[in-house]
Amino acid sequence: MSFDLIQVKPVAGALGAEVFGVDLSQPVSDAVEAEIQQAFADHLVLFFRDQKLDEDNLLRVAGLFGTPNVYPFAKGLESHPKITPLIKNPEDRANFGGGAFHADTTYLETPPTATALYAVEVPPAGGDTLFANMYMAYETLSEGMKRLIDPLTGISSAAAGRVGDRKKLMNANSKSIQLQNLDKLAMEAEQPAVRVHERTGKKALFVNYIHTLKFKGWTEAESEPVLQYLFKHLCRPEFTCRLRWQPGTLAVWDNLASQHYPINDYHGYRRVMWRVTLEAA
Repeated sequence: MSFDLIQVKPVAGALGAEVFGVDLSQPVSDAVEAEIQQAFADHLVLFFRDQKLDEDNLLRVAGLFGTPNVYPFAKGLESHPKITPLIKNPEDRANFGGGAFHADTTYLETPPTATALYAVEVPPAGGDTLFANMYMAYETLSEGMKRLIDPLTGISSAAAGRVGDRKKLMNANSKSIQLQNLDKLAMEAEQPAVRVHERTGKKALFVNYIHTLKFKGWTEAESEPVLQYLFKHLCRPEFTCRLRWQPGTLAVWDNLASQHYPINDYHGYRRVMWRVTLEAA
């Protein structure tokens, strides 16, 4: 699609695009918003470079993609609790949300429809984020695999068994991120293994390594071979794009049709990001 008011430059064949020609520190017109929404539907992940956003502006911009909510396990900014500061200091070893491709908080009954992440401070190199297209992940499965998983329901857990003890992993960053509600890490939710996207009507693979523990009605041992195949399949290079962060970069991704993986390769440097998760408007 061509755009009249913004410039949209795809960064990979699978998903992801940089958007130019808009200053998000100022309110955007209805016409510009419509073009941004179309670019979001087309590319699943949008990158806006060189944006100077304060907390109020970030929430306003994030609101173009949904209704900001509160992340359950980390405290938000004192003045803006719906903005979660994700900080890794030079002495920290773990990074928040690292370990594998995943969708955010699928252990909630209604997971976020989108996530916005704004770079405040980044290391001189490293700390990139990978994204993967879950429409493509589903569409490239065999017909036999589609028939198997189409009716299945995944059980998502906040405990994150595959990446180790979730509480210990989160506490590894506790000096830099203020944690809360760790007594609720046992929360679980049922999610379709294949999700029909509410906006597009297209099918997307909706299991992820960090949170999906098993299929409903199956044991974990029975589920694991199928899940492991899907986890390996969904991050094939041809389904992905990669973002190199710069200060002032805003990324917004569709949490129902993409997954992401923050790379933890910048030990000894400080990284500060502001995150907003978004419910359906």
